[in-house]
Amino acid sequence: MSKHNSTNRTIQKNWHEQHNETLGVGDRLADSVANGMGSWRFIIIQTVLVLLWMGLNLVGYMYHWDVYPFILLNLVFSTQAAYAAPIIMMAQNRQNDRDRMQAQADYQTNVDAKLEIEALAIKLNTLEVDKLDKIIRMLEEMKQIRGN
Repeated sequence: MSKHNSTNRTIQKNWHEQHNETLGVGDRLADSVANGMGSWRFIIIQTVLVLLWMGLNLVGYMYHWDVYPFILLNLVFSTQAAYAAPIIMMAQNRQNDRDRMQAQADYQTNVDAKLEIEALAIKLNTLEVDKLDKIIRMLEEMKQIRGN
Protein backbone atom coordinates (compact mmCIF):
# COMPACT_ATOMS: atom_id res chain seq x y z
CA MET A 1 0.00 0.00 0.00
CA SER A 2 2.89 2.37 -0.48
CA LYS A 3 4.94 3.60 -3.35
CA HIS A 4 8.52 4.79 -3.57
CA ASN A 5 9.77 8.01 -5.13
CA SER A 6 13.25 8.72 -6.46
CA THR A 7 14.71 9.33 -2.97
CA ASN A 8 13.39 5.94 -1.74
CA ARG A 9 11.17 7.57 0.87
CA THR A 10 7.96 5.68 1.46
CA ILE A 11 4.84 7.70 0.72
CA GLN A 12 1.45 6.41 1.91
CA LYS A 13 -1.28 6.40 -0.69
CA ASN A 14 -4.17 8.65 0.15
CA TRP A 15 -7.75 7.41 0.37
CA HIS A 16 -8.55 8.68 -3.13
CA GLU A 17 -5.73 6.69 -4.75
CA GLN A 18 -6.74 3.59 -2.78
CA HIS A 19 -10.35 3.96 -3.90
CA ASN A 20 -9.37 4.47 -7.57
CA GLU A 21 -7.37 1.25 -7.50
CA THR A 22 -10.51 -0.69 -6.54
CA LEU A 23 -12.57 0.58 -9.50
CA GLY A 24 -13.20 -1.78 -12.39
CA VAL A 25 -13.60 -0.89 -16.05
CA GLY A 26 -17.40 -0.66 -15.72
CA ASP A 27 -17.10 1.66 -12.72
CA ARG A 28 -14.70 3.97 -14.54
CA LEU A 29 -16.91 3.94 -17.64
CA ALA A 30 -20.03 4.76 -15.61
CA ASP A 31 -18.21 7.63 -13.89
CA SER A 32 -17.02 8.99 -17.25
CA VAL A 33 -20.49 8.80 -18.76
CA ALA A 34 -22.09 10.43 -15.70
CA ASN A 35 -19.47 13.20 -15.72
CA GLY A 36 -19.96 13.74 -19.44
CA MET A 37 -23.75 13.80 -19.26
CA GLY A 38 -23.63 16.21 -16.35
CA SER A 39 -21.68 18.85 -18.25
CA TRP A 40 -22.56 21.97 -20.19
CA ARG A 41 -20.66 20.56 -23.15
CA PHE A 42 -23.09 17.63 -23.35
CA ILE A 43 -26.13 19.90 -23.04
CA ILE A 44 -24.87 22.23 -25.75
CA ILE A 45 -23.97 19.39 -28.16
CA GLN A 46 -27.29 17.65 -27.55
CA THR A 47 -29.20 20.91 -28.07
CA VAL A 48 -27.41 21.54 -31.37
CA LEU A 49 -28.11 17.98 -32.54
CA VAL A 50 -31.81 18.22 -31.60
CA LEU A 51 -32.18 21.55 -33.38
CA LEU A 52 -30.45 20.12 -36.48
CA TRP A 53 -32.64 16.99 -36.35
CA MET A 54 -35.83 19.01 -36.05
CA GLY A 55 -34.74 21.61 -38.57
CA LEU A 56 -33.71 19.07 -41.21
CA ASN A 57 -36.99 17.19 -40.75
CA LEU A 58 -39.13 20.32 -40.92
CA VAL A 59 -37.53 21.91 -43.98
CA GLY A 60 -36.19 18.82 -45.74
CA TYR A 61 -37.13 19.02 -49.42
CA MET A 62 -36.81 15.39 -50.32
CA TYR A 63 -36.55 13.11 -47.32
CA HIS A 64 -38.08 13.39 -43.83
CA TRP A 65 -36.84 10.47 -41.74
CA ASP A 66 -38.71 11.66 -38.62
CA VAL A 67 -41.69 13.85 -39.41
CA TYR A 68 -43.45 15.97 -36.83
CA PRO A 69 -44.15 15.09 -33.91
CA PHE A 70 -40.65 13.51 -34.05
CA ILE A 71 -41.51 10.06 -32.74
CA LEU A 72 -38.03 8.70 -33.55
CA LEU A 73 -36.43 11.58 -31.64
CA ASN A 74 -38.66 10.78 -28.64
CA LEU A 75 -37.59 7.14 -28.87
CA VAL A 76 -33.92 8.20 -28.90
CA PHE A 77 -34.48 10.37 -25.80
CA SER A 78 -36.35 7.58 -24.01
CA THR A 79 -33.54 5.13 -24.73
CA GLN A 80 -30.96 7.67 -23.59
CA ALA A 81 -32.87 8.24 -20.35
CA ALA A 82 -33.30 4.51 -19.77
CA TYR A 83 -29.52 4.05 -19.84
CA ALA A 84 -28.56 7.35 -18.25
CA ALA A 85 -30.54 6.93 -15.03
CA PRO A 86 -28.89 3.68 -13.85
CA ILE A 87 -25.44 4.88 -14.92
CA ILE A 88 -25.88 8.09 -12.94
CA MET A 89 -27.13 6.09 -9.95
CA MET A 90 -24.03 3.86 -10.11
CA ALA A 91 -21.83 6.97 -10.13
CA GLN A 92 -23.74 8.37 -7.13
CA ASN A 93 -23.30 5.11 -5.23
CA ARG A 94 -19.56 5.29 -5.84
CA GLN A 95 -19.59 8.92 -4.69
CA ASN A 96 -21.20 7.72 -1.45
CA ASP A 97 -18.40 5.14 -1.11
CA ARG A 98 -15.80 7.86 -1.71
CA ASP A 99 -17.47 10.09 0.89
CA ARG A 100 -17.41 7.26 3.45
CA MET A 101 -13.74 6.57 2.72
CA GLN A 102 -12.88 10.25 3.03
CA ALA A 103 -14.79 10.54 6.31
CA GLN A 104 -12.92 7.51 7.66
CA ALA A 105 -9.58 8.96 6.52
CA ASP A 106 -10.45 12.31 8.14
CA TYR A 107 -11.42 10.55 11.36
CA GLN A 108 -8.15 8.59 11.39
CA THR A 109 -6.19 11.78 10.73
CA ASN A 110 -7.95 13.44 13.67
CA VAL A 111 -7.23 10.45 15.94
CA ASP A 112 -3.57 10.46 14.90
CA ALA A 113 -3.32 14.23 15.43
CA LYS A 114 -4.91 13.90 18.89
CA LEU A 115 -2.42 11.20 19.89
CA GLU A 116 0.47 13.29 18.63
CA ILE A 117 -0.75 16.39 20.48
CA GLU A 118 -1.13 14.35 23.67
CA ALA A 119 2.41 12.99 23.26
CA LEU A 120 3.75 16.51 22.71
CA ALA A 121 1.89 17.76 25.79
CA ILE A 122 3.45 14.98 27.88
CA LYS A 123 6.90 15.80 26.46
CA LEU A 124 6.45 19.51 27.20
CA ASN A 125 5.27 18.70 30.70
CA THR A 126 8.33 16.49 31.23
CA LEU A 127 10.61 19.26 29.99
CA GLU A 128 8.97 21.78 32.33
CA VAL A 129 9.32 19.43 35.31
CA ASP A 130 12.98 18.83 34.42
CA LYS A 131 13.59 22.59 34.21
CA LEU A 132 11.89 23.17 37.55
CA ASP A 133 13.97 20.40 39.15
CA LYS A 134 17.17 22.02 37.81
CA ILE A 135 16.12 25.44 39.09
CA ILE A 136 15.35 23.99 42.53
CA ARG A 137 18.75 22.24 42.60
CA MET A 138 20.49 25.46 41.55
CA LEU A 139 18.68 27.39 44.30
CA GLU A 140 19.65 24.77 46.87
CA GLU A 141 23.27 24.92 45.71
CA MET A 142 23.19 28.71 45.94
CA LYS A 143 21.81 28.43 49.50
CA GLN A 144 24.57 26.04 50.42
CA ILE A 145 27.23 28.30 48.90
CA ARG A 146 25.84 31.36 50.75
CA GLY A 147 25.50 29.36 53.94
CA ASN A 148 29.21 28.40 53.93
